[in-house]
Amino acid sequence: MEITQNILDKIKEYDKIMIHRHQSPDPDALGSQGGLALILKESFPEKEIYVIGGPVGGLDFLLTMDEVEDDMYQGALVITTDTANEPRISGKQYDLGDLLIKIDHHPDDEPYGDISWVNPKASSTSEMIYDFFEAHKDELVMPTEAAKLLYAGIVGDTGRFMYPATTSHTLWVASQLMTYPFDAASLNRTMDEVSEKIARLAGYVAENIEVDENGAAMVLLPQEVLDKFEIEDSETPPIIPIPGKIKGIKAWGIFVAQPEGFYRVRLRSKGPVINTIAKRHHGGGHPLASGANAKDLAEVKEIYQEIQQAVKEDN
Repeated sequence: MEITQNILDKIKEYDKIMIHRHQSPDPDALGSQGGLALILKESFPEKEIYVIGGPVGGLDFLLTMDEVEDDMYQGALVITTDTANEPRISGKQYDLGDLLIKIDHHPDDEPYGDISWVNPKASSTSEMIYDFFEAHKDELVMPTEAAKLLYAGIVGDTGRFMYPATTSHTLWVASQLMTYPFDAASLNRTMDEVSEKIARLAGYVAENIEVDENGAAMVLLPQEVLDKFEIEDSETPPIIPIPGKIKGIKAWGIFVAQPEGFYRVRLRSKGPVINTIAKRHHGGGHPLASGANAKDLAEVKEIYQEIQQAVKEDN
């Protein structure tokens, strides 16, 4: 593939490579970032390669970030993985390097970078990183830890191969990664575990889902509820799939209060397109999995009404 050859040529050209991902990372952000870094470290041991970004929350069992200074970006190649737009890049030094490469699987609504490889048909950016390795495996080396990280990223973004983005190619890539000697079953269990307080919050979510007659649903998590369960927003991703487990629910929004007063919005769907809703509310993402923001409860109500309309039109 011409684009991957172009990326590999640039990687060869630079002695220092800084790899970023998106804020509030999920397994695919860390899997693609760390997987690429480890492949490059093994393949080009003479190069300096760093992974950069803010806190990783409860995913520190996957990857920890490097400490870097601004002057380290001088003469460096910068790569972002799994990050659809510049405002979401974690680590603001990303624009201090010589050249910026974007590798991502989200719709390319906000292009950036000097070189951009975007494939919305891929299940995950981790799948793309494996494809990059596969296309150039005569020059690249896949260490076991990289395979583990890429597998984690694919499992995370496909909901354990349940979401529509899972293709036969996705399953083939996962099967190739599982030929490396890491414990996939143990990794799956670790990724599935939640703390006791998240389990209790899940009970609250199940008890407080609002559902209309067409299968549009919403859950509101105000600050007092987060305080009651001693939960921060960064800990809430495990509860996002809960409404989707309920028969009859077709699309839903989870609205999480933020200390600043606005609400972070997670949108999910089993069919109706919801990323158009996200784009109208300072967000974006995939057709069936997106994020947005609501400045107040009035905008929360507005977003839920738009979810209801999307579900109604899809029926």
